[in-house]
Amino acid sequence: MIFTPDLVAELEILARYDLSTLGEGIKVHTTAEPSVIAATQRLFDKGLISLSDGGYLTSLGLRVAEHVQALITVLNKG
Repeated sequence: MIFTPDLVAELEILARYDLSTLGEGIKVHTTAEPSVIAATQRLFDKGLISLSDGGYLTSLGLRVAEHVQALITVLNKG
């Protein structure tokens, strides 16, 4: 399977970022689902976000999030 549960969780985190303002990050609390916490840590480890519990998109993370959100927009049309 190409879309593993871990990958989907990471995509969902990236989809939560508001791309209209780079000054707004996200915070994943310790009470979040373990899969969300793990996905956020993986995104941090990959250099896509600034903090292991969310933070801001890095420049690479911004490009990836733009693609993720564009894909969601296209696939949700219909």
